[in-house]
Amino acid sequence: MALFDAGEWYACHDGFEALWHETAGPWRPALQGLLQIAVSRLHLERGNRRGAMILLGEGLGRLRGLPDQVLGLDLGELKHVAAAQLDLLQSSEQAMPGPFPRLKPPLEPDT
Repeated sequence: MALFDAGEWYACHDGFEALWHETAGPWRPALQGLLQIAVSRLHLERGNRRGAMILLGEGLGRLRGLPDQVLGLDLGELKHVAAAQLDLLQSSEQAMPGPFPRLKPPLEPDT
């Protein structure tokens, strides 16, 4: 998660891909969605806007069907920001989306 938060998209891709290959069960789509979102930013940095839009859309599609609290992370804000960034990429050739929110654990309820 630290690589995602630091914007180290290539290294993040490698880490998520390794986890994704080792994971079975209901959380595999969450890892694949995070992987695709990270790769979308790598494409964008390399000037491949179309590839960035496709992977951001696919990653977001995988995360949208999941609860906001997955894998010990709060993905609600990421889903919201990724959707806004996808809209921006699709509607403007000039705009560069801002950063993604940090991947963080959900807030602990007050006890």
